[in-house]
Amino acid sequence: QVQLVESGGGLVQAGGSLRLSCAASGRTFSNYVMGWFRQAPGKEREFVASISWSGGTTYHADSVKGRFTISRDNAKNTVYLQMNSLKPEDTAVYYCAASTGTTYGGGYYFTAPNEYDYWGQGTQVTASS
Repeated sequence: QVQLVESGGGLVQAGGSLRLSCAASGRTFSNYVMGWFRQAPGKEREFVASISWSGGTTYHADSVKGRFTISRDNAKNTVYLQMNSLKPEDTAVYYCAASTGTTYGGGYYFTAPNEYDYWGQGTQVTASS
């Protein structure tokens, strides 16, 4: 079974930066499309970014585009979310997720939670003003 463990969350001043990491167990990590989602209290889980199995293609939500960057290192079985210019509205629990889907790209960027098969436990990110 696949296990995902997020780390790197914390408290930061608005305008600051954080890098989240998601470590995956399993030898077939490179076969998964990976994504980041976030969820604030009382709100729906929101898509943040996704990345193809090779890392060659990425997609970012409009709300974070230009500020956040998703990347992956398959040799380390790890996906990252670099978050710059953080805003108070970025405050949420951030989750990484893995999908066994094979049709990433071409308008399909796995932006819905139900497109993912495995989820991490989440890590809290708080950006204060």
